[in-house]
Amino acid sequence: LSTGSAYRELGLPNEKRLSGHGVSWCATCDGFFFKGQDIAVIGGGDSAMEEALFLTKFAKSVTVVHRRDTLKASKIMADRALAHEKISFIWNSAVEDVIGDAKVTGLTIRNLQDGIVSDLAVTGVFVAIGNDPRTDLVKDALEITAAGTIAVEGRSSKTGIPGVFAAGDVVDPTYRQAITASGSGCVAAIDVEHYLADLHA
Repeated sequence: LSTGSAYRELGLPNEKRLSGHGVSWCATCDGFFFKGQDIAVIGGGDSAMEEALFLTKFAKSVTVVHRRDTLKASKIMADRALAHEKISFIWNSAVEDVIGDAKVTGLTIRNLQDGIVSDLAVTGVFVAIGNDPRTDLVKDALEITAAGTIAVEGRSSKTGIPGVFAAGDVVDPTYRQAITASGSGCVAAIDVEHYLADLHA
């Protein structure tokens, strides 16, 4: 099983339409395309801070929009982001929509305390509000961890059902990168090979 994971979306009217035209869920994939631009990161956890910090390598400025008045990120990640000269924060606010015709030109933001709606001019929007492993197919048959991934034995790809193996983002709540998923797939291939060899021994 290598069903992967899906980035959580904000569910905004223009979010999907502008995907690939300024809206992204992966700073390491798309950050380079926003060199010298003003961009926004949506979220307040570790992944959002990682995205924001990574994007400072390319962006002119990074504005983090967060629903609360404090970050959910670990102290070390929060401190790094709060201290970075290129990163600013809009607190207690939610994104109402992404603005743009052919490409992103801004965000409409609503302050959750006073209800005031304003626009923020940005050319890139990185949504970092988490991932959902794609386990719908097997959620009633296999053990699912608290993180929502398929449970495997130790560092192997073995699930609770003999002959069923899982690999990639569907077992990885931490890294979620193509290279780590590839390595996990290699582990699964070796586990399958050993399983089949034992069957015919």
